[in-house]
Amino acid sequence: MPYNLIAEFGATALMIVFGVGVHCDEVLKGSKYRGSGHMFAITTWSFGITVCLFIFGGAVCMNPAMALCQAIIGLIPWSSFVPYVIAEMLGGICGAVIAWLLYADDFKASADSVDPVAVRNIFSTNPTNESYDLPRNFFVEAFDTFVFLTGILCIASRAGDNVLILAIGVGLLVWAVGMGLGGVTGFAMNQARDLGPRIAYQLLPIANKTDNNWKYGLLVPGIAPFLGAVVSALFVTNVLGIVF
Repeated sequence: MPYNLIAEFGATALMIVFGVGVHCDEVLKGSKYRGSGHMFAITTWSFGITVCLFIFGGAVCMNPAMALCQAIIGLIPWSSFVPYVIAEMLGGICGAVIAWLLYADDFKASADSVDPVAVRNIFSTNPTNESYDLPRNFFVEAFDTFVFLTGILCIASRAGDNVLILAIGVGLLVWAVGMGLGGVTGFAMNQARDLGPRIAYQLLPIANKTDNNWKYGLLVPGIAPFLGAVVSALFVTNVLGIVF
């Protein structure tokens, strides 16, 4: 258990360093990669998650929704669920703080010239004004999580102990889900990915902060991934008949 918690913390933190870092690159004044676009960001998220799996092993969750899914199907004991979630959330906060430290000068340079909403969205997922519809957003996030976790479990069942295949497969899955399904909500699919950095944004000394949109954050990326996880666990075991 102690190593598993360290792995969950470390892998989640590193994932967020990559993910929040690439959004810093894309948004902040002073970055060499400013304005690179969503393809750049989604690809970095995908490769970053692959790297985390290479380093920490294929069994790491990095995601409270995945931890719930694995507990339901018996891959981890229920007694591990809450400790995993705590380690992952702390990792999400820590990773966001590290990314902020890496780009602290660019945050300062952007204080008066970059839209505060864009700065907030470096840390958390939020729909555009045109896409802001909480019931639909909730459904989209739950569906994205269902597809994501089902894909991971199917890849894992075929990869076996081959971490190389698993890590590359999951990276490709993140890329496909992000490109095909991520445009409405930003495809959090993971409370540690959204709420962890959202908490960090709340606490960090960032100038000209805007509202952190907690109503959306707690409801959509906070709860919907758990629903997607439950449906995924039931689908994989009862419909696809995969046994771990």
